[in-house]
Amino acid sequence: MSTEAPQSRYSVPRRYIRHTADVPIEIEPVRGGSGMRPSATNNVSPGGLSFVSPEELAPGTEIRVRIAQVDPPFDAVARVAWCRPEGDAYCVGVQFLGAEDAFRIRMVEQVCAIDQYRRQAAEQGRELTSEEAATEWITRFADRFPSS
Repeated sequence: MSTEAPQSRYSVPRRYIRHTADVPIEIEPVRGGSGMRPSATNNVSPGGLSFVSPEELAPGTEIRVRIAQVDPPFDAVARVAWCRPEGDAYCVGVQFLGAEDAFRIRMVEQVCAIDQYRRQAAEQGRELTSEEAATEWITRFADRFPSS
């Protein structure tokens, strides 16, 4: 199932449901990169993700995206689809280039959802290991997790 977001001057039509996620990532331009720079995601979808960048990135720029929090680490090339100013920084949306990256980002989405579940449990006074959180989350929510 896909969804189409209304097109605005800042976005392109959206093909996938986006899921809010605050996951540490590293980014680096493919050409002329000067090392990986830390950032954090705003949201992820099977087609790409958005994140905050201290600098503007031109649409069409290819970047390497690395998410070390998951095992194995997610490492993929993406193309900047849009970039808009947001305060003192920029919100950047990227589209993954490889078909296998779309599948792998689904795994990242699920890891993010489980981590969020674990943090919410901690706020309620329930300390869960990653494995306990994963088991509970899968039992309670996996069948309702969006497929796209």
